[in-house]
Amino acid sequence: MPWVKTDAMKERVKFALEWERRWKATHGGRVDMAELCRMFGISPPTGYLWIARYRAAGHDLRALQEQSRRPHSNPRATALHVEELVVDARKERPRWGARKLRAWLVDRYPGRVWPSASCIADILRRRGLAVPRRRHKRVVPLTQPFAACDRANAVWCVDFKGWFRTGNGEKCYPLTLIDAYSRYLLRCEGAVDPDGRRVQTIFDSAFREFGLPSAIRSDNGPPFASTGAGGLTALSVWWLRLGIRLERIEPGKPQQNGRQERFHLTLKLDVPPERDLRAQQRAFDLYRVDYNEQRPHEALGQKPPATAYERSRRFYPRPQMHVDVAPYCHQAAVDKSGSIRWQSCRSKVSAVIQMSNISPRESLRASSTCSRGFRSSAYWPVAPFSGSKAKISTRKKLGIS
Repeated sequence: MPWVKTDAMKERVKFALEWERRWKATHGGRVDMAELCRMFGISPPTGYLWIARYRAAGHDLRALQEQSRRPHSNPRATALHVEELVVDARKERPRWGARKLRAWLVDRYPGRVWPSASCIADILRRRGLAVPRRRHKRVVPLTQPFAACDRANAVWCVDFKGWFRTGNGEKCYPLTLIDAYSRYLLRCEGAVDPDGRRVQTIFDSAFREFGLPSAIRSDNGPPFASTGAGGLTALSVWWLRLGIRLERIEPGKPQQNGRQERFHLTLKLDVPPERDLRAQQRAFDLYRVDYNEQRPHEALGQKPPATAYERSRRFYPRPQMHVDVAPYCHQAAVDKSGSIRWQSCRSKVSAVIQMSNISPRESLRASSTCSRGFRSSAYWPVAPFSGSKAKISTRKKLGIS
């Protein structure tokens, strides 16, 4: 025979009905509560409490349900007008969380005492203004390459966000340029085509406004890198000649440029597609001002990026660099077609370093001869460089043994 399942509510109902049966049997007289309570295994005060509640409700069994133990008043509760200010701030900034909202309210209404971020999160949940996000398990990275960003303009991060179509069907390729230390959004430009000439125009404008950085970090895609000699492009050679160090992330590891990737998610959520490219650029410009001057950033202690950024002391325009080569090193001149002539052999190097002098890093034997059937590698220093490809190499048929 199975066990009889019961719960506290069923036992209270049985207790009240048994009391009512005995009360009616005595025609409204006295009921032996001590004996009744012993039969149900409860104390007399508890029995009197439930019977009093049952009689006060007009013998309604629903009065035997558990009631809330919440106090009728709480002197530490958040004031209603403060909750309304929090709700208004959330409606004005629907993509901001509790921590950013609190930092923004403290800056906007100085002198007031604001609740904690967790309390603001509870207010948003009670008002139906917060949607819980699914938590993902993340792998802790073993290394952090390019992590030495200890000042503004030490490293600029650049990348193209995924393209999308505007309201009239045009493709838009947003180019974002961020200072790695302060998270300051230097440029957010919508390009029709992600070509090097358009990107160079955007960088020329950024250099004139903010000066030159020490390094620029990018991925290995065009127009920042190529499969040619040293992975160089016309854009990257221009950076090198301005004295800017190149930093390239490893292929297939976008987390090495995580600041940029995380910002692209924020940009996608905050700036929807507009009707055309001109309206889209206006939206990007307005958002750049709001992002830099209003939006608190958690990595900066809930301060806007504008509070941590300052203009670079390396001014632009400046003369382009040409690396001095030791007198004992061999040199070769790259012509307009990007080719060199070495020991009566003509070899294609790269068109992006045309009209420049290059020098092999490896020592040459005095008896080296030119053989068009021999394959080897030659390395030329062009400018300071760091990243996954630290050499400018080519596998041409050179007479270098």
